[in-house]
Amino acid sequence: MNATASIELPELNTMLSEQYLSGIVIVNREYAEVTLNKDGLKQEKYRRKLAEKRNPLSIEQGPHFRYRFPSNDVFVTQFYEQQKKLPEKDQIKVETENRSDMVAVFIQWGLFILMFVGLFLLMRRMTGAGGPGGQIFNIGKSRAALFDADNKVRITFNDVAGLDEAKEEIKEIVDFLKNPTKFTRLGGKIPKGALLVGPPGTGKTLLAKAVAGEAGVPFFTLSGSDFVEMFVGVGAARVRDLFKQAKEKAPCIVFIDEIDAIGRSRGRGQVPGANDERENTLNSLLVEMDGFATDSGVIILAATNRPDVLDSALMRPGRFDRQISIDKPDIMGREAIFKVHLAPLLLNEDVEARKLAAQTPGFAGAEIANVCNEAALIAARRDKDKVDMQDFQDAVDRVIGGLEKKNKIISPEEKRIVAYHEAGHAVAGWYLEHADPLVKVSIVPRGVAALGYAQYLPKEQFLYTTEQFIDEMCMTFGGRAAEEIVFSRISTGALSDLERITKMAYGMVSIYGMNPRLGNISYYDSKQSEYSFNKPYSEETARMIDEEVRKLIEHAYERTKVILSEKREQLEIIAQELLTKEILFQNDLERLIGKRPFAQETTYQAYINDSNAKAAKASNEAKSEIIIDLEKK
Repeated sequence: MNATASIELPELNTMLSEQYLSGIVIVNREYAEVTLNKDGLKQEKYRRKLAEKRNPLSIEQGPHFRYRFPSNDVFVTQFYEQQKKLPEKDQIKVETENRSDMVAVFIQWGLFILMFVGLFLLMRRMTGAGGPGGQIFNIGKSRAALFDADNKVRITFNDVAGLDEAKEEIKEIVDFLKNPTKFTRLGGKIPKGALLVGPPGTGKTLLAKAVAGEAGVPFFTLSGSDFVEMFVGVGAARVRDLFKQAKEKAPCIVFIDEIDAIGRSRGRGQVPGANDERENTLNSLLVEMDGFATDSGVIILAATNRPDVLDSALMRPGRFDRQISIDKPDIMGREAIFKVHLAPLLLNEDVEARKLAAQTPGFAGAEIANVCNEAALIAARRDKDKVDMQDFQDAVDRVIGGLEKKNKIISPEEKRIVAYHEAGHAVAGWYLEHADPLVKVSIVPRGVAALGYAQYLPKEQFLYTTEQFIDEMCMTFGGRAAEEIVFSRISTGALSDLERITKMAYGMVSIYGMNPRLGNISYYDSKQSEYSFNKPYSEETARMIDEEVRKLIEHAYERTKVILSEKREQLEIIAQELLTKEILFQNDLERLIGKRPFAQETTYQAYINDSNAKAAKASNEAKSEIIIDLEKK
């Protein structure tokens, strides 16, 4: 369409009176399109106005001007009154047209379509659906992923190391699904459910994946949070739909990860009169697991690291008949886990899984996997062809202490304080009988705020005595005591040490009953939430606990100061060597200040000696059998 110029009513009347108009068309009763005749187009003022709006070559084509009137009826009346003044032959014919504005129609319908598509995508996102059945009406459908013969998990029990007892328990469930008559011929029943309990990273989900890979039956897996939804009743509907699908595929296994998301104790923190969607979901789960119309063939596996918050009705036999504890592995378990994660790496001859297991006490399976991966990355960063033991030691330091900050600017005075602080830890622990043996002491900054650290090798033990606790507190006080002895002032570098000491002292007094004044009393309640404000003792007892904790800490601090004052010469030697080398190992301390005065085997030495003794015993038994066979012959 040609561009038209706007005009006002006086100009239109002038065009009409001077007979420059060829025609007028009223469009949608909103505006008038005006077309000039040949005489009008010859007028310079009109041609100049049209030249601003359109190509000069298209000036001859109409309509040329547009007049937007305020009222159609008023305009028509005034225009006809004006035309009456002209001769009849010169009067202009007025036409009326109704046109549709395609742009406006597109905008109107486009907005509607966009709103519809947006609503559709929103509901699709809320339902989490894909493919058929992903509509709003499927919001109560289960989100469980199904693994069967067509979609099989590749992980098997061979990929799970360090969890031998837990694997035996789980294998029984898998064996029952493969050969049920082996267990039922004597009248026994397979457990309906097993709850995997343990700290994070110990392999609960990995064990469940291995069950999925070994079972050979349909395996449903989902998280406890998948039941939680903003709409009332959706969680319970999803539970019912999950068990409906599971019964159709029976025999099968259902695995619910992080079940504490929906299995928390009912009534805890509940507002009176409020509707708790999580409790409705839990009630539905309890009914489906062991309700009135329970069907066999569906075995429930669940995992959590917070068994203390689970509802007692969920934990009872008949729902979860077995609670399988998956703790952090011991040295033998860590060795087996290292062997699994070391298998795909290109290793140097000096790498031994047994030594690595001894250097990583308290590590869970996920942390061991992280150490192996970090070692491979460090070796690649150094352009090595194989991963050696030094790379693994650096990886352990990286996981324990954080990233090494080589470019961190530290003043010489601060570095000297850090050196004496870490030397205080090392010397105090060296001359304390029940302290853990030292592995390494460093003043290289690591992590966010650590300017140095001392690494020890704790024993693999589960019971601790009062003497061990006190020696551990004195060793931890070594840094603060060294600062006070050498510089006659203290710094903020002992923050983490004081936190650890305070927690240990309160544990001895209020949890383990190791204080003679309070006696054999424990105020620890495993069922109580850690955020509870209710204390199971009076204000007087609280004051007594604080007093005994303060006495215990002051006694440990004074004892540490006495030890370091007596060993001031050794403290100076270690600190000066740290300032020179920055990192010292156990053999360096033996070279500088002599061997540790206590004959004590480390866990690694005890493990090696035990392994050698078992190997020698097995060899002797084999030799004896050979001799007996020869004598018989």
